[in-house]
Amino acid sequence: MSDTIYDPAATLARLVAESGRTVLLSGAGMSTSAGIPDFRGPDGIYKRQMNVDPERIFDIDWFNRDPSFFYDFHREFLSTLKTVEPSFAHSFFARLEDQNLLSGVITQNIDSLHQKAGSKNVLEIHGGVWKSFCTQCGKWWGFDDSVSMAFDQKVPRCDSCDGVIKPDIVFFGEMVKHLEECRKLARGADLFIVAGSSLTVSPAAMLPALSSGKIVVVTMGEISSGYLPEHRIDLRVDRDLDDFFREVDGHIRSL
Repeated sequence: MSDTIYDPAATLARLVAESGRTVLLSGAGMSTSAGIPDFRGPDGIYKRQMNVDPERIFDIDWFNRDPSFFYDFHREFLSTLKTVEPSFAHSFFARLEDQNLLSGVITQNIDSLHQKAGSKNVLEIHGGVWKSFCTQCGKWWGFDDSVSMAFDQKVPRCDSCDGVIKPDIVFFGEMVKHLEECRKLARGADLFIVAGSSLTVSPAAMLPALSSGKIVVVTMGEISSGYLPEHRIDLRVDRDLDDFFREVDGHIRSL
């Protein structure tokens, strides 16, 4: 990895323009830049403000025993989500996709802000709030209906079979989603961008190394080298996501 890159924003703009298949992996930093507090970690919003262990909130066995416990806290998250909009970075990657400069988004986040920003090919490896489903008959609902039901009922239930409705979020004890699709997307990437992830949570953290192309990591703070050795990173940027991608956007527009 070069230590003498003069303008990393211009460098990334050039890489995006020259790439045939660019893929994004977004992590918690993308959400916090949009104004969503960290809520799932040990120092997250549920632990700090409500003194509740998030692992219990998102434990599938607890949900199956008493889904009302989860929904009491889920409504708090949905209320927070109502107050935020996708960040510049979310909108930037949605525009890249619209311009056929981005093949797809893999995200570790569950807030569905990529979809709100306009991204279409989004693989939510930890699931998300974009949809909900009946745990008994499998019926699905979209975002607006899911939110309405969460606020209208203490525990939303299916109008077909009275089964409990669950957001399409991966709980502790459940398998991640779209893993093979994510691996395929990563293997096919000739430019793999990591934004807002410390690359500590597997299997998402294992995906960048599957790419044989250029790898760019834009994340504030330290990242783990356990899944992505430093020598594999072609460009490392430790800056605010929105500020940096505004610069990248400006360079792309001038190409």
